[in-house]
Amino acid sequence: MAGDTTVTKLEELLAAIRAYDDPRRAATEWKQAYRLLQKVGLPPRRFASTVGMRDVAGLAELIDHLRSPDASAAPAAADAQSPETCRRALRAFRKRLAVTRLDEESKLGRGPLSKGPSTSAAAITPPAEWPDSVWQELVRQGKLRYIGHGLYELA
Repeated sequence: MAGDTTVTKLEELLAAIRAYDDPRRAATEWKQAYRLLQKVGLPPRRFASTVGMRDVAGLAELIDHLRSPDASAAPAAADAQSPETCRRALRAFRKRLAVTRLDEESKLGRGPLSKGPSTSAAAITPPAEWPDSVWQELVRQGKLRYIGHGLYELA
């Protein structure tokens, strides 16, 4: 999945981060690692918290995962989602969207009898119970639309 040069560059960045007395102070290296991980094709959920928390052990695990031969075979197997799984995930997405809208409408700044603006919650982060491949399959089917930054909306 990942090119050898990308993984090699990530390993160099990991070595540079480990050279610091406090790895959290290696801001430039962490930014470069984040950019490289975005290009590799991993879902953002997989690496965002690792980089955000500046977790050196987590970064090492991600590099090991990218180095393994299973990393290239994983997307092909993950693309095969059953219709039942997609149906359940879409139902959970709709429920979460409805709850988010109700939560927005129940804020103190907007009264039910006022002419204030209606809810603006159109896109949400999908439930984490299902992997990203399910949401990508629903986007491919045209049932959801990917907005960016991990947010989806109904098509």
